[in-house]
Amino acid sequence: MSFPGSGLAKGLAVTLRTMTKRSVTAQYPDVQPDLAPRTRGVIGLFEENCTVCMLCARECPDWCIYIDSHKETVPPAAPGGRERSRNVLDRFAIDFALCMYCGICIEVCPFDALFWSPEFEYAETDIRELTHERDKLREWMWTVPEPPALDPAAEEPKELTAARKTADKLAAQQAAEAEARNAPRPDGTENPGEAT
Repeated sequence: MSFPGSGLAKGLAVTLRTMTKRSVTAQYPDVQPDLAPRTRGVIGLFEENCTVCMLCARECPDWCIYIDSHKETVPPAAPGGRERSRNVLDRFAIDFALCMYCGICIEVCPFDALFWSPEFEYAETDIRELTHERDKLREWMWTVPEPPALDPAAEEPKELTAARKTADKLAAQQAAEAEARNAPRPDGTENPGEAT
């Protein structure tokens, strides 16, 4: 059972403990902060993977991603084939004045074209300069850290397990067929699969 004022006493105790400790101030920018490995700083663009599917722009709750593209006709790869069209990226820009760093664009990108970069020093004196074009986003791509190593004790992905089982079954079936072709018949006649 708590007595009246116990909450106030606990709060004052925390205050007194904190008052007796020496405060530590990081002298930024002379001393760079020690950031967590997967810090959310800015978004880097790996342009070669972008297919202009527009998923990132459509799913963005702030509508801060601007994409422009055009279609190009690609000649047929083989004679008699048909021409194909493909999207070519003209503009990819993110307005970091609007961005709320939710990461939805990175999550929905089906081709791994967007990544978190720990870069955070991109302040501008004019808010209109916080819209960064694809050249700047590409520069930030090279600051993206390597993904963490896979846990060696982790379970194998289900897709790999299923593929391995199928391959093992197929190999066992082929081995059984080969053995059946090469086995001698009980009546001593040659098996049709054997070489003469």
